[in-house]
Amino acid sequence: MLRRKPPGTLLPSAHAVDREFRVLKALHGGAVPVAEPLHLCTDASVIGSVFYLMQFVEGRVFWDPSLPGLDAPARGATYEAIIATLAALHGVDVAAVGLGDYGKPGNYFARQIHRWSEQYRASETGPLPDMDALMAALAERCPADDGAVALVHGDFRIDNLMFHPSEPRVLAVVDWELSTLGHPLADLGYFCMALRLPRNPALPGLAGLDRAALGIPDEAALLARYSELSGRPIPADWPFVLAFSFFRLAAIAQGVAKRALQGNASSEQASQAGRMTAMLAAQGLSLVKR
Repeated sequence: MLRRKPPGTLLPSAHAVDREFRVLKALHGGAVPVAEPLHLCTDASVIGSVFYLMQFVEGRVFWDPSLPGLDAPARGATYEAIIATLAALHGVDVAAVGLGDYGKPGNYFARQIHRWSEQYRASETGPLPDMDALMAALAERCPADDGAVALVHGDFRIDNLMFHPSEPRVLAVVDWELSTLGHPLADLGYFCMALRLPRNPALPGLAGLDRAALGIPDEAALLARYSELSGRPIPADWPFVLAFSFFRLAAIAQGVAKRALQGNASSEQASQAGRMTAMLAAQGLSLVKR
């Protein structure tokens, strides 16, 4: 499998496939399942951009977190495997695997709010008052650093996981371009956004579904299981973590929208995701106001 930077003008830190290759090399063979990295080519003249090769993994990708086609027990087991994988990721000894300098430790949320606010401004295509208010509220409400540092994926959602063809077992975590050293609860909050996202083609969520009937754990159960496996407590200000996650995804979606306008993102799904910026900002703002 080949992964490359997309063509066209990109934001400075976007699509850092060399960082992806580094983290795959560090994790391969350990507790976190990843595709085996094979070769990194930094000579853009070969195919027009930096790229790397990784081993092909035969498995399933679920684009819809409601897991259509599975029965209730299989859905529950799949979510158990996801949370176990996330806890294993946050348990990686970054120094031991050579990733001790993979990011700046400390003040993760404050730094990320600043970074993604800048990224959003660089991709802005028109006024969005909810996003302006959300950025201001997050900066004001950002908690003090609690010292928690882990390798974070940065885009931990169900469609970035490959599962065994017939078992509820994660075979590979993919798409590591946003990975860094950061606060582990950021990944957990990002994953839990699916519980609140509406049903839509671009980012299918679980809002409005009978999750108990489907066999999908509720948020309290997911948080409790993660805390049990990782040994990390869930903070009282969990809504801040969720609001931050909606903000960050809104900034990413706006980047997709800008790229679509420039002609660099051609798929209709990418365009739809970009148009979701306003909805994500509104949801994040409602959470941070609580």
